[in-house]
Amino acid sequence: MESIDILINIRRIVRSINLESKRIQRDFNISIPQLLCLNYLNKCEEYQSTHRDLTKFLHLNSSTVTGIINRLEKKGLIARLPKKGDKRVTYISLTSNGYEVLEKTPDLLHEKLSRKLSELSNVELEIMEDSLKLLISVLDIKDVEASPLITIEDLNTLEE
Repeated sequence: MESIDILINIRRIVRSINLESKRIQRDFNISIPQLLCLNYLNKCEEYQSTHRDLTKFLHLNSSTVTGIINRLEKKGLIARLPKKGDKRVTYISLTSNGYEVLEKTPDLLHEKLSRKLSELSNVELEIMEDSLKLLISVLDIKDVEASPLITIEDLNTLEE
């Protein structure tokens, strides 16, 4: 295998993520981070979360999450609900429209990858992890922070 083959395979992965993002935007009029937000709320108790917990889950800064929440609220996919007894606290809640959008969207690449990785043996996982660590070392990107979710912000960084 030549090094160009490795570069092509990496580019194939990045391009697949980019195409998925564009398809979700086109077909459902939401971004991947917005979809991840809806997915998270769907898995939360009573389909609601605080801004802080959502920010931690998405691994994005607070102002970015505020923008995501604002756009989802304008589309009627989420609602802001004041906490009973403490109006200073607001919950972000999935609406029935938000749930309907989730029902229509396909599984994301990272969800498919997670399922497939769980099917691999420990030896295969170790080989893959060692290979990825070597790639990270070769690229000298050990200090770059990353979340377990692939977001549009990750794609923008890769495309620059």
